[in-house]
This record gives sequence, C-alpha cells and structure tokens, in this order.
Amino acid sequence: MAALAATSPLVAACAGPQSTFTAAGTESESVLFLFYVMVAGGTAIWLFVIGLSLYAVRTTPAKDGARIGVRLIIWGGCVFPTVVLTALLFWGLKEMPGYRRPADGPRIAVSGERFWWRVAYDVEGEPGIVKSLPTGGVESANEIWIPVGRRTEILLGSPDVIHSFWVPALAGKTDMIPGRVNRLVLEPTVEGVYNGVCAEFCGSAHAQMAFRVVVVSEDAYAAHVAAQAEPAAVVASPGLDRFIENGCAACHTVRGTPADGSVGPDLTHVASRRTIGAGLLETTEANLADFIRATDHVKPGVEMPSFGALPDDEVAVIARWLGELR
Repeated sequence: MAALAATSPLVAACAGPQSTFTAAGTESESVLFLFYVMVAGGTAIWLFVIGLSLYAVRTTPAKDGARIGVRLIIWGGCVFPTVVLTALLFWGLKEMPGYRRPADGPRIAVSGERFWWRVAYDVEGEPGIVKSLPTGGVESANEIWIPVGRRTEILLGSPDVIHSFWVPALAGKTDMIPGRVNRLVLEPTVEGVYNGVCAEFCGSAHAQMAFRVVVVSEDAYAAHVAAQAEPAAVVASPGLDRFIENGCAACHTVRGTPADGSVGPDLTHVASRRTIGAGLLETTEANLADFIRATDHVKPGVEMPSFGALPDDEVAVIARWLGELR
C-alpha cells in the first residue's frame, strides 16, 4: 500500500485519453491492477533485499555468523523472491483467458494503411487485406465507434507494412500484419473519446497515424452506423464538380456521387468525424482547405499529393463541400 501511495501523484500526472492509467475497458483495468500488484511485489522484494544488506553491513559478526549468512541468502535471496515472482506470474497467467472471451457485440474490420485507418462496421466474413473490406460493411475511416458494455471484435489487417493497433485506455496493442488477420476484443466500461495510435514504426508519417475511438451507448452506436450507411448529404454542388474534375474521385469514395475511388479514405461523411489526416487536425473547413492545398507540408510522408497549383477559390469550394458531408 505504501508503494501505491508513493506512486499515486505520478499516476495522476499520466491521466488522459491516451493513457494506460485512464483505464476505461475490462482489459486495461485488469492490466492496470496487475501493474499495481507488480509494483507492490517488486517494492517488497527491493525493501527486503536492502534490509538484509543493511543488516549484514551493520551487524557485528558472531561466532555463528556464517550459518546465519547462509540462511539469509537462501531464505531472503532465493526463497522469498522466487515465491513473490511465481505468485505474480500465476496472477498474470490467470488473467489471460479473460482477454480472449468471445465477443457478443459488433464486428468491425480495421485495415492499417500508410498512413491512415480504413474502418468497416458490422462486417460479414473475413476482412479484405488488400485495399478492400468484406461485403456488408459500412465503410468509414480514422474514427471507430463502439458500444459501451459490449465485447466488440476488431478484425485487424494491413495491405502494405506491419502496423500496430493500440488504444491504451481500452486494451493492449495488437499487430496488423500483411497476409493475415488478427483479432482484438474491446470491452469498454466508460463512455468517452479515447485516442489510439499506430505502435509499430511503419514509415515517415508513422507518428502522425492516429485515430479516435468513440465509446457510446448501444442506441447511439446503432444510430451512428445507420447514419454512416446513408449516401452523402450533398450530392450536387460546385464543390463536387471541382472534386471530380481535379481527380479526387480517383482515390476517394463519396457514396451517392460518381466518386468511387478506393485508394484513400471514404469521404462520404468526412465532416462528421472529429479529425482529418488520421487524427492530425480538427475537422474544420479551413483545415480541409489547408490539407488539400499543402498535404505534404501538413503531413510529411503522406501518399496523397498536394494540390497547391489549384486556385485558392477552387480549393475553398471543395473544402466547403466536404465540410457539408455530415
């Protein structure tokens, strides 16, 4: 308990939407408690060993000092640490089956792609690894909504390099490996918005490959997925015309319009997301314009080309239209 009290000020300083100490899921809560137990166990071993060392240094050797020394080494240096470490090992192992319990909630596919996240809700079958998602999925990008209190299965894959999906406040990290599907179950216990990151170096824009996980009620989740399944809010606009004329439709899909590209993120409801650029900028009309105009400056290493040669008024028209896609 003394160890926990001593570390509490440090833990308080680590709180936030991207902190392992802000546990908001069953797995993260279990891991956090195990961390505290291990800190307490490690502290107990350290105090015991230091106490033995001080005793050995300050005690006057007695005639049976050798016998006492052997006992201290055996019981204090071998038996005690072994018992404590074995207990910690079994504690950790008994927690592992709970992390693999079957999901009873939605099934969501997430594909890590340089340098953003392709998302599909309520998928059927296996997730597509090469630029495609399973039939029946409602596609989105860079923001994942899940219901609170349900075990949501996340199917993870990648078409290019190894990425790692990590939402510190909800669960541990899981790699996304080209050519295979890994599964992660998220069971959030507290509603809120939590930050996720790519935890495996994947290229020049790795540090700017983030996403948001939005934990809501089951009704709010169902309403969100239903809204995401709808076509674009505005399907006739000068902004759409400029979007298509300048080649944006070759990479992006906007459902309900001729834009049906699959290389980049689905933009059908881009304005409903909290951020653009994979967690880089707040979704505003001004930021959309900046991202279009100077993509490689805003996010160095991104594979989307900049459209700096476009007149500012054309960029503004496109950004205004994208800002209406809720």
